[in-house]
Amino acid sequence: MIFTGNEGKNQELGKIGIKNVKKAYWNLTPAELVERAILTNEGQLADNGSLAADTGKFTGRSPKDRFIVEDDLTRDSVWWGDINIKFDADKFDALYNKVVAHLADQEVYVRDSYACAMDEYRLKLRVITESAYQNIFANNLFLRPTAEEKASWDPEWHIVAAPSFMANPEVDGTRQANFAILNFTKKVILIGGTGYTGEIKKGIFSVLNFILPHQKQVLSMHCSANLGKDGDTAIFFGLSGTGKTTLSADPNRNLIGDDEHGWIGNTVFNFEGGCYAKVIDLTEKKEPEIFRAIKFGALVENVRFVDGTRTVDYTDCSVTENTRAAYPINHIENAVEPSIGHNPKNIFMLTADAFGTLPPISKLTKGQAMFHFISGYTAKVAGTEEGVTEPQPAFSACFGAPFLPLHPTKYADMLGQKMDETNVNVWLINTGWTGGPYGVGKRMDLPYTRAMINAALSGDLDNVDYETDPIFGLQMPKECPNVPSNLLNPRNTWSDKEAYDRKASDLAAKFNKNFAKYAEAASDEIKAAAPKVVVEG
Repeated sequence: MIFTGNEGKNQELGKIGIKNVKKAYWNLTPAELVERAILTNEGQLADNGSLAADTGKFTGRSPKDRFIVEDDLTRDSVWWGDINIKFDADKFDALYNKVVAHLADQEVYVRDSYACAMDEYRLKLRVITESAYQNIFANNLFLRPTAEEKASWDPEWHIVAAPSFMANPEVDGTRQANFAILNFTKKVILIGGTGYTGEIKKGIFSVLNFILPHQKQVLSMHCSANLGKDGDTAIFFGLSGTGKTTLSADPNRNLIGDDEHGWIGNTVFNFEGGCYAKVIDLTEKKEPEIFRAIKFGALVENVRFVDGTRTVDYTDCSVTENTRAAYPINHIENAVEPSIGHNPKNIFMLTADAFGTLPPISKLTKGQAMFHFISGYTAKVAGTEEGVTEPQPAFSACFGAPFLPLHPTKYADMLGQKMDETNVNVWLINTGWTGGPYGVGKRMDLPYTRAMINAALSGDLDNVDYETDPIFGLQMPKECPNVPSNLLNPRNTWSDKEAYDRKASDLAAKFNKNFAKYAEAASDEIKAAAPKVVVEG
């Protein structure tokens, strides 16, 4: 066994059963990892300095192949179902032994990292990967300890990622040949059959979504966060297509993080040390911070080059629409390091309502904030997915249902507690349609959305008059600087007011139907915040 980067580390891997590997590369620098990736034909160097690599058959997560080991620790605490699928503890042990046997006589890459920028909640990790590009990803997305810290690193969790290992579903208990399994008792994430790096990132996010709320009383959040010049923190929740990345990347505010955060007391902290941004149709004009962050040390996944060049063609979706870039957060010019903010003042829940019925901005009560947090609503429009020919509602609890080991009401109740503790303002922002639904109305102008968010951040909406939406019960400001007043009440923008009422009632019913599966565990305050309509059937 040959170890490169740190000698004498064979005993460290041996403790978790990984023995007799051909060579283990420990904590290589980005330059060394890029060199290895090119030598082993894992990727090519783009002219912006980034490494371009393909992730193989899987270009996104496989939610139906994500499992949690059921044992004494998880049996009565995990929210079991279609999202958190049970896996037998004995089956896990047998599969783990197969994976480590598979790694024998192979080269592996080992990365010591941690999650959580707040020292009190630091989670020490060791990531073992088959591929150099996976290790670049781990270096970029997790936080990076100093050389002195690495010398005595004692990891609490291990991630073992072996994309070339294929499970036998009939024997191993998986659904397919690929799998991502979380074992909270043994503190191991086992990944096989897929080279998609997002499984590594979201595996640790799922771990933190269990540990922090359940054991540490920290609210874990799938959100971005930024910091104003006066030290005020703003939090942005939103599903894909709602503008979360665009609206939180504000040149007048500093970025805390773009995806995963914890909130304890009066402090918001980033879980990660980097960003994993979608880059389909990326341009320097539209998203300059992200465009400029993709340079040497960054990883771009499943992209293609402009013919005859090494220039990434961000318009090319021939491999997947889910092209991605992974880069350290310090590649963003206005990023905060350490990635910690204080004094949370405003929370923005973003939705792209393709039905054109939600206000462009509304202020939420605590009960409404918890209700809309549990709902996690946006809408899909024609062309976003195969088979979608007209707007369809999309709900994802807490804006991140696939990563929640606990029941969504646990996170919603914690949000309500934070609102009481900090007196934070919560706003629902509709970046979707106005004047009618998709195909009739038009998408809300981005400058107006930015003006509304800026008005909320600056306090300009604190002393204006509000009116109440009769169906959703939302408080809508009657005026907002730099925004036409007729836009603020969506009913005013429709020429056919009765058509608006029907469409709004229809959407409200869909909200209530979705909420029904959480209602039994929800508080009376959350239930009272639901739209006031009768759900038929």
